[in-house]
Amino acid sequence: MTADGQWMTFLALMLPFAAAAIAPFLTGLFRHNAAWVLAIAPALIFLHFTGFLGSVAGGETISGGYAWIPSLGVDFSWYIDGLSLTFALLISGIGTLIILYAGGYLKGHEHQGRFFSFILMFMGSMLGLVVADSFLTLFVFWELTSITSFLLIGFDHSREASRRAALQALVVTGLGGLSLLAGLLVISAATGETSMSGLLAVGSALREAPLYMAVLLLILGGAFTKSAQFPFHFWLPNAMEAPTPVSAYLHSATMVKAGVYLLMRLNPVLGDTAAWETILPVFGGTTLIVGTLLALRQTDLKLMLAYTTVASLGLLVMLTGFGSEKAVEAAVLYLVAHSMFKGALFMVAGLVDHESGTRDVTKLGGLRAEMPVTFGAAVLAACSMGGLPLFFGFLAKEEIYAALGFADGWTAIFTLVAIIGNGLMFAIGFAVALKPFLGPKVKTPKHAHEGPVLLWLGPVVLGTLGLVSALVSGLSHYFVSSPMSSAVAGETVSVTISTVPHVGLPLVLSVITVALGVAFFMTIGRGRAAMAAVLNAIGWGPDKGFDQVMRGLTRTSYRITGVVQDGKLDHYMTVTFVAVAAALLIPMVLFGELPSMPSIPAMPFYEWVVLLIGVIGLGAVIYARDRLTAIVSLGIQGFAVALLFMLMGAPDLSFTQFMVETLSVVILALVMTRLRLSPTDHRPTREKIGDVVVSGLCGTALGLMLLKVTQVPFNGELSEFFAQNSRVIAHGRNIVNVIIVDFRGTDTLGEIAVVMITGLAILALVRIRAAKPADTATKEG
Repeated sequence: MTADGQWMTFLALMLPFAAAAIAPFLTGLFRHNAAWVLAIAPALIFLHFTGFLGSVAGGETISGGYAWIPSLGVDFSWYIDGLSLTFALLISGIGTLIILYAGGYLKGHEHQGRFFSFILMFMGSMLGLVVADSFLTLFVFWELTSITSFLLIGFDHSREASRRAALQALVVTGLGGLSLLAGLLVISAATGETSMSGLLAVGSALREAPLYMAVLLLILGGAFTKSAQFPFHFWLPNAMEAPTPVSAYLHSATMVKAGVYLLMRLNPVLGDTAAWETILPVFGGTTLIVGTLLALRQTDLKLMLAYTTVASLGLLVMLTGFGSEKAVEAAVLYLVAHSMFKGALFMVAGLVDHESGTRDVTKLGGLRAEMPVTFGAAVLAACSMGGLPLFFGFLAKEEIYAALGFADGWTAIFTLVAIIGNGLMFAIGFAVALKPFLGPKVKTPKHAHEGPVLLWLGPVVLGTLGLVSALVSGLSHYFVSSPMSSAVAGETVSVTISTVPHVGLPLVLSVITVALGVAFFMTIGRGRAAMAAVLNAIGWGPDKGFDQVMRGLTRTSYRITGVVQDGKLDHYMTVTFVAVAAALLIPMVLFGELPSMPSIPAMPFYEWVVLLIGVIGLGAVIYARDRLTAIVSLGIQGFAVALLFMLMGAPDLSFTQFMVETLSVVILALVMTRLRLSPTDHRPTREKIGDVVVSGLCGTALGLMLLKVTQVPFNGELSEFFAQNSRVIAHGRNIVNVIIVDFRGTDTLGEIAVVMITGLAILALVRIRAAKPADTATKEG
């Protein structure tokens, strides 16, 4: 990639964040019409990435980046092949339509500008995730998607349900992110690679590594939580508390597919093993069935679509797990088809709700005359979701059955799972697309009518693309399906399926699926009642389990905090000093250092005098009859240390010590005069003995450590460095000052900041206390 190409790609990756920064300002100027301006950003990104289609279709990969943390060898790098390019096009292309849709859907909302910022930040995070090459870049953007989705799901923060759903999504995907981080670290340790491109080049080395199983489980932990695989599926339907533009974007084309993307990306290096081909199909197939059955139970249009999204993600994971060439092709085709039809149907559901005032499918009907454009878009999307001929979903379904079939008992099980799952999704897709529009007119909370162009443009475009992309399947496969399949398979794959059905078993299975779907659709009311009865009988589910875990975690942490943080300062100090003594003495005992400790070195008589002064001061502190006397006596210790500094030839340090000790004594004395303290120590003897033991251990440990240090030959490299460079680099003759101000400048700045913040906090507390009498007087008056 040329320097200009690198720069343009970097700008494309940063453009969503720049647009997010100005979104509130533009919304303030243009209100909901700001969507037309903000949509330019993802549209430009889409155009930029379309420029790579020809090169990637020709078998090339595009990589580039910049040094991010050179000292650690960390780069902000990207890797663009058929897989990442397809995801980038989906994210930016559908993102353009979602921005426009949000402009109409949230028209008049007081926080519409904030919403635009959040969803653009999410777009940038997801885009960075799918093109990331460096492991660190991948993880950073992975976590950014969790954070920004938290903001989007909890956008309506005044409702408890929204806050709970946002927290649930953050907790589940956040824990998965930690699992992913651990997996990437283990991969780096096992292979020495820190980038995706480097990892893909090692071939089967990771599969043969002793840490393979650890890597697999950790990576699956990240992927399964992000892509809502059973039993982590519960967070995705709950995320429907977010505004519909969020549901249409995050949960059809972007975030929930991040886990699938990760599995597809790592298939060439982690796949083709018994563990991979067992775990993924089992969990994916289970998720497919669970998702469709739970969708059958719902009456809310968005929840029906949400659970079928869970099911679709399970189907993608199942196909990726099989790993054969046909299974990879089927997964790729279905992923692209799902992004189009599910995004369109989510927007249709939101449009119906926006214009009629309800999303309950049992309270809708006869909207076709009032909303003809929306109805047409819904039918197009449902035909693709149902896998009917001439639509891209049909190509995916045909390839699924060509990949599975009934080759053996294992594949026969998952073929039946796919037939049942696809049949249920057929029924639910057409229930969403037909039930609100056909039949007798039902009175709705709002008088329904066709929405503005901002609302119906997205579903019409995506529904039409589901048809057109299949009709020109040759071009679709050349530029999208084949390059993406090749990247997932790790070898060159050519997708050739067209709208002409497979003659043979795949066609028979397709017909069975459609017939089953029609039967499910005709009896959807009875199926809904049956599922409701089953779920009521079961009672418990992962969603309730999450609440129980969170409550248990809260109670446990409260109890532990009650024990560890009991509010008594003397307990905290005791634990701290015991830990210090243990940290110093235990290593000395374990490594046999104590017997070799040197004797106390010879000292001049005046040093003994200073030491004696310190001991006298210590006695004065211990035997003082009141705390004020003890504080004043405590200054003797500091003055003794200052004298030692002076005797050792450090007058400036000695002067500093004198000043610090004097000010400390004065300030403490002033504070103590304002406090009501008992004149003597009323602690029981056992507590005094315990304190004596702890303090004796700490003093002994520190003394032994310092004596041991004096036994080691002095290394003057650091002293020589400061002596040689203080004048040359920092232009200062006082080496101590230069160290503090220049060589340790950041450390000193941090210390100053701590002191400043502490002072401001004290000032605030003093002002609050001073204001209380006046406030009380005002209230009494």
